[in-house]
Amino acid sequence: MDIILKNSSDEPIYQQIVSQVKTQIMNGDLAAGDALPSMRVLAAQLRISVITTKRAYEELERDGYIENYAGKGCFVKSQNTDFLREESVRQTEELLAKACEKARMCGLTVEELKEMIELMYSEDNT
Repeated sequence: MDIILKNSSDEPIYQQIVSQVKTQIMNGDLAAGDALPSMRVLAAQLRISVITTKRAYEELERDGYIENYAGKGCFVKSQNTDFLREESVRQTEELLAKACEKARMCGLTVEELKEMIELMYSEDNT
């Protein structure tokens, strides 16, 4: 499990962990049953407080991404593919909303924005 924290981010550290673990689960980098590092190990690896990793793991468990077994650790929970797709669509909508806002700010037309998206989309699939 690769977690990269950005001190310059406005997003709290625990939320950065949550977001990255969710992304890794949705991308298939972490599969159902995979063990996550213990809270202490992750805290040591990232050089952060155990309280921060505990908060991140609690949120992941509350959102249904991981399961915590006392004395055994935390494991990736079997996921509902429809739920994962919906989450990905929601994240895409958020990113597109930011892109649209930026496009408006620099005076791009809808047609220019569509053309940019079509070019980027086709580049990624070739």
